[in-house]
Formats: sequence, structure tokens, C-alpha cells
Amino acid sequence: MTSTFPDISISTDRLVLRPLEEADVPALADMMDDELVAAWTTVPQPYTRAAARSWVDAHAPAERTAGRGIDFAVTEFLTQRLVGVVQLSHTDWRLRSTELSYIVASWARGEGYASEAALATAQWVFHDQKFERLELRTAAGNTASQQVAQKIGCISEGVLRNAFIARSRTEDGGWTDIRTDLIVWSLLPEDLDGVPGRLADANGFTYPEWN
Repeated sequence: MTSTFPDISISTDRLVLRPLEEADVPALADMMDDELVAAWTTVPQPYTRAAARSWVDAHAPAERTAGRGIDFAVTEFLTQRLVGVVQLSHTDWRLRSTELSYIVASWARGEGYASEAALATAQWVFHDQKFERLELRTAAGNTASQQVAQKIGCISEGVLRNAFIARSRTEDGGWTDIRTDLIVWSLLPEDLDGVPGRLADANGFTYPEWN
């Protein structure tokens, strides 16, 4: 029988990670219709509300019920505004291993939200779900995503050469594909020792255990 992640919410001091909802569709579409999201992900561009609705209504529920992973909407605790998405995918229940990815809205970047949400997810996966490994893959040129991986304690394991297609703007305003490498990162339960304190020292706020 296929294992599945529970349909839950995770809270930190500043954020709530919860299932995607129909009300998220407009903000989700706006967040994904963005230059950096287009450059470093494979989502279609321009990103439409129809695509966002399909994600909320079909893709996200199917990922969880099939045991492949789980998608969290990341919202501000005080305003309930959608600031990003965290995904677990390619889950192997026998190995207790899964792949972590994250996207942050353009207006919310630079606030440490990606690190806070990623760390809360990792704590929950390791402590509650008893997983033994998280994996991240970042494009070679995506330094912001690499910084998040480093902040939450990930270890760089190597490079998958020529394993990803990024996108870049052309002179006429379109997009062109660029072949690039992927950096593979891993996080194990013991790698989290001391991470919340180090992040608090660097950013001025704390990352509590998941609730």
C-alpha cells in the first residue's frame, strides 16, 4: 500500500505552511508569472490562472494521494498573504527520502522566507515523518537557491553535468533554452544540529521547531 504525507499545516514564528486552496489561485498565478521563476523552473510562461487552478485542484492533491510528495502554500502568519510554495517530490518511502524545492514571490524575496519555510519542512519530515534524507537540486547559476540550501545546513554532494535546461530572455522579449549543470545537495537529520541558532544570528529572528 502506498504511503502518503498527512494533509496538515506547519507553523513558524512568521509563516504558516498549509495545503493549497482555491483562494490562492490569483496570487499563485501572479507569483509564478515572474522572470526568475521562468528562468529557473520548468513552469509554462506566461503562467495563467488556469494553470494555477489546475495545480491547486488536480496536481497538488494527486501528488499527495499517490504518495509522490506534498505541496505547501507558504503564507505570512499575520497577513495570510501567499509568499511562496514548498514542494516535496520524488518521494521514496522505503528509503525515507524525498526531494525539496521552493519558490518565493518576487515581492517577498530577501526576507528569509525560503530558508524559514524549507527548514520548517525539513524539521517536520525528519522528526514527525521519520525520513532519513532530503535532496535538493539547484541550477548552477541559481545562487539564491544555493544560499538557501547552505543556510539550512545542506551538504553539496556533486554536480550533474548538463542535466537541466534553464531559460534566458532573448532580444525580442521571448525565451531561449540554456543547457546547464545541476548541483546536488543533501540534508540528513543530524545536519540540522545548530542550524536554527545560526540562522537567528544571521537574520535576527528564530526558527522554532515545527508545530
